[in-house]
Formats: sequence, structure tokens, C-alpha cells
Amino acid sequence: MFRTFGTRRLSAGLAVAALAFTTAGAATAAQASPYAASGSATTAAAESGVLMNYVVNTKASPGHVRKVVAAVKAAGGTVVQAYDQIGVVVAQSTNPDFRTDVRTGRNGREVQSVGATRTAAVSEGPVGSAAAKLTSAKSMMAGQAAPVADPREAEQWDMKQIKADQAHEVTDGSRRVLVGINDSGVDDTHPDLAPNFDARDSVNCINNGVPDTTVGAWRPTTSFHGTHVAGTVAAARNGIGIVGVAPGVRIASVKVVNDDGFIYPEYAICGWIWAAEHHMDVTNHSYYIDPWEFWCKDNGDQGAVQESVRRAVAFATKKGVLSVAAAGNSSYDLANKTTDNGSPDDSTPAPRQLNNSCLDLPTELPGVITVASTTQARALSSFSNFGLNKIDVAAPGSGILSTLPGGGYGTMSGTSMASPHVTGVAALMKSVHPWWTPRDLEKALRKEADDTACPTTPDARCTGTTANNAFFGEGIADALDAVHRP
Repeated sequence: MFRTFGTRRLSAGLAVAALAFTTAGAATAAQASPYAASGSATTAAAESGVLMNYVVNTKASPGHVRKVVAAVKAAGGTVVQAYDQIGVVVAQSTNPDFRTDVRTGRNGREVQSVGATRTAAVSEGPVGSAAAKLTSAKSMMAGQAAPVADPREAEQWDMKQIKADQAHEVTDGSRRVLVGINDSGVDDTHPDLAPNFDARDSVNCINNGVPDTTVGAWRPTTSFHGTHVAGTVAAARNGIGIVGVAPGVRIASVKVVNDDGFIYPEYAICGWIWAAEHHMDVTNHSYYIDPWEFWCKDNGDQGAVQESVRRAVAFATKKGVLSVAAAGNSSYDLANKTTDNGSPDDSTPAPRQLNNSCLDLPTELPGVITVASTTQARALSSFSNFGLNKIDVAAPGSGILSTLPGGGYGTMSGTSMASPHVTGVAALMKSVHPWWTPRDLEKALRKEADDTACPTTPDARCTGTTANNAFFGEGIADALDAVHRP
């Protein structure tokens, strides 16, 4: 998980070289919502504040969404995206009273809840004004995949821990399976990723949550994180570098992290809707949504955002997408929340008390597989979050070798690195059980994980049983069991 690259959200114990990127040019191909309005807010009040983004929730139907769109415009707002499927409108406004004004007037009664998506002004500016930064990388064509060991495969202790090396004797995964890497962008020119990359289904969501399909807009600009995650999921078996957990499946880049390392709700929602509409089977989410590490339902803004994101995840699940997420790198007990001292992270953090309604998004939402991190010794990584009945499964996350932009390789640590192992296992499962639903995959991931007991040296944080405990959930993911048909 990460926010600003190189901090605790990205990973713990980072061990990679700094990377240089070049900008090839600027272009936009924003696919605007049919409800989007041109120009800026027109009311006098709208000119008196800073530009902010909001989610506005209503009933999921075109008729209700149209009325909320009208309410947004009447309140001095501009529609960024409108999702009929889930009853969520993303809006912009400089009106400091937007939350109140959108509820008044003829269509205000259609608004169920409204909340700001961040505490700082919109960094990318008004919708439609930001140019998508494209990055160039040395183009290298990969050769034909071959069923032989790749040169650095022996260094991948993580694949042995989850038995991926044994699973590959059964299958490397199916080309029918598509995995979304919802992250900071993927270098699709990397020779270990190019053979499995699906450009047609890739997108950039960081311009206020508006999908941008400009060629290359899905590539990284300031971060190596997404490319590293992608390699763990599906680096090709091609005689080059490493091998991913599911080297035979396809991957798409869903860029949801901006150049400053923030993942705002509108970016994340765009990513889930895109994945659902483009028939992805599994998506990986190695992040938490900014600016709150925990979004509290009983807080107006945070409650509205929590509901919007919940709807997006539920819609994607209904459409056949399994979401897998990192548990987090704060060494925090998710089952016993007390305080949060680091939020909001886009302005001035202030200590606050938490309650049971406060959730780490997206990892604590229903239907999302939550993954803790293990070491090579099969212990819980020191940075990993934990929690009884919060962690579903665990997977390797300390010192993981994978792909880096520009054709390189390096090791990184974090629950960000654990989650893609489970995403890859789910992709293998879907390959051999193509009829399975997200619920089927979720149940199987838990059932087939290898039970892992709490440490023999007593640790009061690890509660539960060998079969299900706060550190490892149902156990360490098992790729070999995943590919064996019942």
C-alpha cells in the first residue's frame, strides 16, 4: 500500500534504485460523461471558494442520476462523471456551500448523501484542463514464450512459498483471464510484461476520475510501484528475467495513482467501473484511498465517500470482478481500531478517535480479499497490518523481486507486494474454473490456503486459531491447490 512514493504507504524496507523517466508529450482523450457540463460554475457563490471534488449519492437509475446532475448544476457545480449503474455523481465546485446547496431546490430531495473526496484543493484543476503525462521507455520486443525456467526464477523464494512453481507444472494460466493492475501505471514495454499486456483494456483515471484511453496514458510517470506489482502477477515465461504467479494470463493497467502518490476516491471508483465494464476477472489494489487512512461512516464527507466506494466495489463484484487488496503497512490491528494520527494526508493531519464504522478503504469492504504480508521464514512481516476476521489470507511481501520500469528488476517490501501474489493465485483459479464467480474464488482462496499458526513465541497480537488467526487469516495462499480441479 502507498500514498507518497517511498513512504510507509508504498512499502517498508524499500530496496530499489531511483528511476528516471522522460516525458514523450502531452495529450488527452478523456471519455467524458454524457452528463458533463462545459465551462465553470455559474453562480456567484461558486466563485468564492477553492475548487473541490465531491461524490453525490442517489438511487441507481438514469432518472435519479439525471435529477442529481441538475441539482449539481443548480448548486454551482460541474459534473465530472455520472454513474447510472451505482447512483454516484462525481462533481466539482468552487462553491463553499455546495454540500448544502446541492440538497436544496427542485431536485435536492434526490440526494442521499454528499461528501468532499479530499481536504485539499483539486491539484489537477478543472475537469478537462489537465494534460495526461505520457512516458517513454526503451522499446524492447519479447520473444516467444517457452516452458523453461527464466534466468532469475531461482531467486524467487516467494513463488516457492505459495507453491507457484509447482502450480506451473499444471498450468501457467489462461489467455481468457484478464487481471487489472489498479495502481500507479504499468510499463507495458518491459520485456517481461509486454507479452501479456492488454492495451485495449487499459486506462488512466487520475484526471478527476475521468477515463483517459490515450495510448500510453496508463504508463507510470513518477512511480515504479505498479510495474513491480504487475510482474508479480504475470511476468511472462519467456526466457527473460522472472516469472509471475500466473504467467499465462493477460494484464491491463488501470492507473489510479497521481504523480504525487495520491489515490483519491474518484480515481478508485473510475477504476472499478472500468474493470466491471471491460470484463476483468480479478483486480489488484495495493493502496488505501486518500486522504483518510480510515473513512468513518458517521462523518458526513467520509460516510458519503465510503458509500460511493462500497457501491463501486459491489457493482464490479456483480459484474464478475474479484477485488484483492493489501492489508496496509502500519502494523495496525484492524480489528481493534483506536486512533488515527496520520490523516488527512493531503493537508494537516490531526489525531482523532476511531470507532467500528471507520474502514480502511478498500481493504475492509465486503467482497474484497484482504492480504497480510509474510517473510521468507513464513512469519508476519513487521510492517503488516493484521486483525482477527479482518485478514483473509497471507502471502509473501518482504524482499520481493519483480519488474521495474525501463526493463529493470528490483526488490520491494510491503503488503503491496503480498496482494499481487493472491491476485495471481485467483487468476490461476479462474483459468481452471472459468465458470466460478467472485464469491466462488473468495471461498476457494480461504479454503485452499495453508493453515499457519501464531508464533511459537507468544505474541498477544496474534489471536485466534491455527485455522484462522489475526496474523495469517485462513493461512498462506496456495497456488498448487488453486489449480487442482475438485
